[in-house]
Amino acid sequence: MPQIDNTTIPAIHVTDLSHSFGSHQAVSNISFTVFPQTLHGFVGPNGAGKTTTLKVICTLLAPRFGQVTVFGDNVAARPELVRRRIGYMPDHFSIYRQMTVFEYLDFFAAAYGLKTDQRDPVINDVLTLTDMEGRKNDLISGLSRGMQQRVSLARVLVHDPDLLLLDEPASGLDPRARIELMEILRELRRMGKTIFISSHILSELAELCDSVTIIDCGQIRFSGPMDVLLDSPVTATVFELRTVEIVPDMEQQLRDLPGITEVAVPEFGTGRDFVI
Repeated sequence: MPQIDNTTIPAIHVTDLSHSFGSHQAVSNISFTVFPQTLHGFVGPNGAGKTTTLKVICTLLAPRFGQVTVFGDNVAARPELVRRRIGYMPDHFSIYRQMTVFEYLDFFAAAYGLKTDQRDPVINDVLTLTDMEGRKNDLISGLSRGMQQRVSLARVLVHDPDLLLLDEPASGLDPRARIELMEILRELRRMGKTIFISSHILSELAELCDSVTIIDCGQIRFSGPMDVLLDSPVTATVFELRTVEIVPDMEQQLRDLPGITEVAVPEFGTGRDFVI
């Protein structure tokens, strides 16, 4: 992780951000910082507020309350400047399956304003980086999920952004494809990119990220260096358990299991409900 001093302008600076959809509070008064040229994990269960936060950072949603800056530019006040410096890959991305890999990337390179004589070398570079140069003329419809994910990542890179915002990029990938994707992300960090990657699996990012923010129910539970989190005392995990039928002495049987520190029976439970 690069040395950070107090004069470094954060790649992402979120201050007291809140956003709601009707009566649903998606994120509530959250704050965190991501420094340049780092790989930062954004971890939480489904529905925790990860995608909402990402959409605010990439200017797709206007923050209801609070402030978000990207390299010092306010996402609400200066969205055009922010968009030039970011590459966003959503969790459910659309790929034009009737196109070849080259046609798809050429289309987006043109949309980003690259001139005709600039596009070929840029496309070749991003295909090499994502290990897809041998698939340049293949139809996207014939590619595996993992390869389509790499094409989507190549698309994010065509305008050479400083900050990559990746929403659960490893979702749906087999173990080999996940490993290959993580190695590509490490190479991008070595090239000086800042990468903000969301996941609902902390262990997936533990060896990859320099720092991490954990969000749950729209609130930040931790934000800081990954090694600080991994060295912190283990926090017990709470499970709600319901048995198929009433089991005699179930409470005591649960207490006798290794690793179980506490068993509670809800006051108004059915006799089949336990919290461990």
